[in-house]
Amino acid sequence: MEKPSKNWRAKLHEVIYGTHTRAGKIFDIILLVVILYSIIVVMLESVPRFDTKHHRFLDISEWVVTILFSIEYILRIICIKKPSKYIFSFFGVVDLLSTIPKYLSFFVVGSQYITAFRALRLLRIFRILKLVRFVGESNNLLRALKASRAKIFIFVFFMLIISVLLGTVMYLIEGPEHGFNSIPHSIYWTIVTLTTVGYGDISPQTGLGQFFATLIMIIGYGIIAVPTGIVSAEYTRSDKALSVSSGRSCSDCGAEIHRNDAYYCRKCGHKLEED
Repeated sequence: MEKPSKNWRAKLHEVIYGTHTRAGKIFDIILLVVILYSIIVVMLESVPRFDTKHHRFLDISEWVVTILFSIEYILRIICIKKPSKYIFSFFGVVDLLSTIPKYLSFFVVGSQYITAFRALRLLRIFRILKLVRFVGESNNLLRALKASRAKIFIFVFFMLIISVLLGTVMYLIEGPEHGFNSIPHSIYWTIVTLTTVGYGDISPQTGLGQFFATLIMIIGYGIIAVPTGIVSAEYTRSDKALSVSSGRSCSDCGAEIHRNDAYYCRKCGHKLEED
């Protein structure tokens, strides 16, 4: 018995959202090339000398790209059964933000430069290269960060207190005559030193101040390891298996991460299209 042929919406969904077909891969590759081109155009527009010489070409290019992205955005909404799932998703918001600035340029001067948001669309390369499976790892990391948020908050609050105390001590040791003009200024120097950034715009001049600064630097190296250890410990406790992507996208809600042997969507339970 022959399988019923797919309607145009199903075929369109397979091309736009899926990466398990040749057409889907070609569509995503073309999309990435256009995104890269549009980002280069936006960057060149910000160079006064180049923009003055090639303004018309850059403006036309930007409009062509904007129209193409507008059509793509509309097609993504049309071919999915629950448009709101895409519209309010991360990529849906990014796609919208990368499309409307050029239209806003009619009303707000300079708003076209917001199209730099299109760089976020390059994240779609994960789908093309079959790297979506690593999104499972990122989900584990997010769970670890969420589980560690209380400890990290306490650590950051403690470091703020330490910075205030050390900054106050440095103000008393060095004083305004050596560049530490106020306690807030000294706290700024302490944070810069603790984080091992070291801008060098302020530096202790006295022997005692330099000795105290050395201690702060050493403490800074130890501090860097603390939040990393907290998150690593929580990450190690995570025993949830990664979801392996088959490149299939749910035609109902747009979810993209599914196991290779999955028959139904992990989010909405809708039956997945067979490869």
